[in-house]
Amino acid sequence: MDKSFDNISRPAHYAFSQYEPKDVIREWDLNFNLGNVIKYVARAGRKGDKTEDLKKARQYLDFELEAMEKEGKHARTSEN
Repeated sequence: MDKSFDNISRPAHYAFSQYEPKDVIREWDLNFNLGNVIKYVARAGRKGDKTEDLKKARQYLDFELEAMEKEGKHARTSEN
């Protein structure tokens, strides 16, 4: 597979390792909000301001928590 970068299909700020955020998001079956958390954490400091990307990730996490609270959903815990 060609590992070259281009701004449309393989931007360098997402394709810096073998695991691209788009693939992780799909594999983990994440929704829009949680997918954006992954995306912004992964690219933090690689495209623009690191602090801004981390604040965006936090904002999407807050959006997800608000949606869960509104829907009356609670986090599930797993027992080891």
